[in-house]
Amino acid sequence: MHDDRKPGQRDVWITGIGLVTSLGEGLDAHWTALAEGATPVVDTESFKPYIVHPLVKLNYDQQIPKKGDQRQMEAWQRIGTYAAGLALDSAGIAKNPEILGRTDMVVAAGGGERDFQVDAAILNDLLASNDWGRSLNERLLSDLRPTLSLAQLSNLLAGNISIVHGVTGSSRTFMGEESAGVDAARVAYSRIAAGQSEIGLVGGAYNAEREDMLLLYALNDLCMTGDYRPVLGAETAPGIPSGSMGAFLVLESPEHATARGAKPIAKLSGVWSERARRTEAGTVAAKVGELIADAGKTPGTVVYSAATGAPGATEAEGEALKAAGLPVRVATNRIGHGFEAQFSAVIALAALSLSRGTAIAPLAASPLETAQDGALERVIVTSVGHWRGEGAALVEKAG
Repeated sequence: MHDDRKPGQRDVWITGIGLVTSLGEGLDAHWTALAEGATPVVDTESFKPYIVHPLVKLNYDQQIPKKGDQRQMEAWQRIGTYAAGLALDSAGIAKNPEILGRTDMVVAAGGGERDFQVDAAILNDLLASNDWGRSLNERLLSDLRPTLSLAQLSNLLAGNISIVHGVTGSSRTFMGEESAGVDAARVAYSRIAAGQSEIGLVGGAYNAEREDMLLLYALNDLCMTGDYRPVLGAETAPGIPSGSMGAFLVLESPEHATARGAKPIAKLSGVWSERARRTEAGTVAAKVGELIADAGKTPGTVVYSAATGAPGATEAEGEALKAAGLPVRVATNRIGHGFEAQFSAVIALAALSLSRGTAIAPLAASPLETAQDGALERVIVTSVGHWRGEGAALVEKAG
């Protein structure tokens, strides 16, 4: 679904960023790590043989002061609520009920955390059963907690952000892995550009350090195992290196931001969401190529890829990036892959780079990551879902 610029469409500024990953908390910590080409933070032992980028240690009291609120959240909700608070602080609207009361919220979220012990026990029993259907029904009826269904609600993150931070404008939640992140950003951007909203909070969170999600992707042979390898490196698609992260952006119309004295970090100039027929060879690479062409390949442009590392999707994205002939930075090689949160996180890294005037340091292990010539003016963010959905965003220097 292309969102081509229409007559009278307004600019959209990024005025706040909240980012927590394996590299650290906040923009300064991330820039220090990225500008110096720091070694990715990975955990190869805790979930062996699977590779995980663990979240930096956070003091949740700083953004979620009530212990009762923290206790009733699962880890992914705490991560997201914390990152949302950082974004509101960054934009200068935290604890401002007048603005927060009309701040719209769009969240990309997965399901809640499952009871891994029950899942593992059921799978083990099924291996020894001659009647899978009967065995599965019996175990589900006897083992699942009634509260588990409530914990699976994807809109709990938005609810917790509203409760803790007082964001009480309209609220939308998208569920569906990478595509959810793309569509959340697209809708938040489009509403402000069209004049339907003045200020919005958009983003997501992911907890990679949970056995239930590793089990889900391992059953589909999608996880990175063994030693850590870069995505789109010598081994193009080595598997998904899951990354814990929370990423939220405050998007705002220039008129609203200027009226309250806020300055832009960067400008979000477009978000595109597509879905290619993956049963047909070459369609994904062609679609990504179209998205890059829509964003425009002018001087000073670098591509920040949110490539997953999953077989099929990653090779296709790499083919399109190579054909585009632009310098590339694979964000996944720095922070891992955070599914619903990944798109917002990479937009955040793009905006951070533009605010500092240069792209992040290239990795020698990734042949696509070539040196940038001249000043950084624009970043195209690409996303190809591990299973379905393609998207892109254009982030430009403000002013």
